[in-house]
Amino acid sequence: MVRSMTGYGRAEISSGSIVVTAEIRSVNHRFLDVSTKLPRASLSMEDSIKRIAKKHFRRGRFDIFVNLEEEGDGSRTIEIDWNLMDQYIEKLREAKERYGLAGEIPVSMVTDLDQLFLVKEQEKVDEDLQSVVLQAVEKACSQVSEMREEEGKELIQDIKRRIEFLQNTAKWLGKQRDIVIMEYRERISNRIAEYVQEDFLADESRIIQEIALLAEKGDITEELTRLKSHIEQFLNTICLHDAIGRKLDFIVQEMLRETNTIGSKSNDVKVSEWVIAVKSELEKIKEQVQNIE
Repeated sequence: MVRSMTGYGRAEISSGSIVVTAEIRSVNHRFLDVSTKLPRASLSMEDSIKRIAKKHFRRGRFDIFVNLEEEGDGSRTIEIDWNLMDQYIEKLREAKERYGLAGEIPVSMVTDLDQLFLVKEQEKVDEDLQSVVLQAVEKACSQVSEMREEEGKELIQDIKRRIEFLQNTAKWLGKQRDIVIMEYRERISNRIAEYVQEDFLADESRIIQEIALLAEKGDITEELTRLKSHIEQFLNTICLHDAIGRKLDFIVQEMLRETNTIGSKSNDVKVSEWVIAVKSELEKIKEQVQNIE
């Protein structure tokens, strides 16, 4: 099954009073790159989470976010830096005496100081909660995989339409081959007639030999055969149940290489138009292939 490399998944599972949320985003990448953003309590699970991602995917960059929220009192606590607060209060009292300020020190003056309060998350996750976290990640990975498969289907349908155009055009070019060679020989003969002496033209066998050599340089049979072979290889590859994006990219590059050679060897106007059309389709296929796993 062909899969794209872009996808999104989100899973939420409750365990007692704690709600575990796993969120995954994936984008294109040459290799497999997994990045995690976990709460302090789940940092020890990073390797297990990455192993789950590697089980599901072969290529792409994955950002995995895990969040733990506890209903009720929650898994977070507030700690107060009493020593620092004592210093604040003492300095405020000194300021009152020094400047003769009246009134009591308002509570808000202390509570507005963020440095005095520290919100701490639960630092340990029990085994049951670890299992729930991994389940959430597994479920989110499955969602990402499903989305990548759906996008992969659309990519392949578009690519197959373009490949069909290449096949039809290659068949047309095969039928035009003899005509192209004949026209090429006529042009060579006319050019030779313009620049050589009559005694040279009198030697018919020599001029035929020269024309044959030049015409052979303009023969695109080998390139056309290799192009058809690459197209067949491409179609066979997209049927594989594996990570095929890099292989497809290589095959497209080879098709572009053969197409460029055909364009450089042929002076026929129709063939030149074909080369431009084919290169345009191959560039679009190359763009699509970049997003295949």
